[in-house]
Amino acid sequence: MFEQLQDRLAGALKQLKGQGRLTEANIGDSLRAVRMALLEADVALPVAKAFIERVRERAIGQKVLESLNPGQAVTKVVYDELVDLMGTTNEGLNLAVRPPAVMMVAGLQGAGKTTTVAKLARRLQEREKKKVLLASADIYRPAAIDQLERLAGDVGAEFYRGSEGAAAVAIAIEAVEQASRVHADVVLVDTAGRLHVDEAMMDEIKALHEALNPIETLFVVDSMTGQDAVHSAQAFNEVLPLTGVVLTKTDGDARGGAALSVRQVTGKPIKFLGVGEKTDALEVFHPERLASRILGMGDVLSLVEEARHQADQKQTEKLTRKLKKGKGFDLGDLREQLLQMEKMGGMASMLDKLPAGMGLPQGAASQLDSKQNARMIAIIDSMTPHERRSPDIVRASRKRRIAQGSGTQVQDVNRLLKQFVKMQKMMKRMGKGGMAKMARAMQAKIPGMPM
Repeated sequence: MFEQLQDRLAGALKQLKGQGRLTEANIGDSLRAVRMALLEADVALPVAKAFIERVRERAIGQKVLESLNPGQAVTKVVYDELVDLMGTTNEGLNLAVRPPAVMMVAGLQGAGKTTTVAKLARRLQEREKKKVLLASADIYRPAAIDQLERLAGDVGAEFYRGSEGAAAVAIAIEAVEQASRVHADVVLVDTAGRLHVDEAMMDEIKALHEALNPIETLFVVDSMTGQDAVHSAQAFNEVLPLTGVVLTKTDGDARGGAALSVRQVTGKPIKFLGVGEKTDALEVFHPERLASRILGMGDVLSLVEEARHQADQKQTEKLTRKLKKGKGFDLGDLREQLLQMEKMGGMASMLDKLPAGMGLPQGAASQLDSKQNARMIAIIDSMTPHERRSPDIVRASRKRRIAQGSGTQVQDVNRLLKQFVKMQKMMKRMGKGGMAKMARAMQAKIPGMPM
């Protein structure tokens, strides 16, 4: 989501790296470029102006002006202000209430409310070990209730279907009563959306809130809508006591301005990011980690946390022992790694969290998708055990057989083998402590930034 903003900010801050010392003049040139980068990324004008003024005030301070490394000093100032802009720390869901904890989800039609409800349910069940009941108070959109019921089945949550023709408020109240009967810890209520903010919609959503008195009122907003996302968030915030925001579709080619503007405009924290269509594609929002990604420093912490949660620990330990003993990384190991990557959102999601400048071609992450992973797995599955252990023996005739067996082309087999050689070298370095060296090198680039 932040590729364009990341590139523009990198260019703006790069101007300072060649400077022997900082002056108000060269800081001013860079900050004008930063301001343009923010506006082109759809950051609200008042937010961009206030941000630049705060950075300017800190950047022309004596400590920064006298810095021996001007580029790093100003980048650290920009990083700190980005973190402050987006909320300083993550604020999780409030579950400190006598069960069932009622949570209401609101937003415009098409923002992804229903899918977000299912994602939240899955997260609460898997990571918080809560029993969750879902209910739909959307009595207008065709098949809305059926959609949520199907998703509830997919994630293993309880579902309450209201009586035919019942009002939205009645359905919501009955759902909470049902949750008490089945001893659910959390009730997630999906509400109706409209194509735009209107009076009737706001009246109904206010009535629902008064009837439920939820512990959490989450506003779901489509990050692809840019400035409209900020305007709709502001409108909802004026009529509902929102407790947080969920930004959806952040895996698309949105320019990222919504993430930088919504919190500042509403004063409410962003709690989660929707990063895909699947029910496990929901990330906790950490301002400091996102600021690090925007500045090209990656988000290794989130990557490690996701790996810890999703990865097969036995397979990981087996591979670690193998590398420590100096045994080669083979195609069978690559297959296991590809399967684990899919659990973590695919290769593109992982590369998006790695620091920039790691030798990856421009736009490499956006070109990778789950189909390519599936193709590589199919190619490896078409090999014999001996070929997986010793890919050097895979010559022309074997390549033709493997391509035919996997439904691919010989070029695809060649591409996989080339990628494997590169990964094999990387694994060899990691086995010798290369990952720790990389982390220390990134930390040295901008002291004080989390790695």
